[in-house]
Amino acid sequence: MKARIPGAANQGNMMKRIQQMQEDMENIQKEVEASEFTASAGGGAVEVTVNGSHEILSIKMEPDVVDPEEIEMLEDLLIAALNESIKKANDAMEQGIEKAKGGLSIPGLF
Repeated sequence: MKARIPGAANQGNMMKRIQQMQEDMENIQKEVEASEFTASAGGGAVEVTVNGSHEILSIKMEPDVVDPEEIEMLEDLLIAALNESIKKANDAMEQGIEKAKGGLSIPGLF
């Protein structure tokens, strides 16, 4: 007669689920890193695009915001647009991870 370990089948299923979740998270990470996130500031006067790895891909500015006497305003608009585009990339990564977890909560893992 074979001895049965209580809950062994559940542990096997849990390991399969964790492995699938890990694969899903790796795929989501690659997808987000390849995505582009654009944000603007100053009513569209400054627009910044980053990828999911937080690399700046482009900065576009309306000609009227390039005023030598208002460099500080331009700097503030750039910072605002950069921060918002990076926030979008971070939010997409977090949403992807939550989706991959599929409601699974393992304390200390995520």
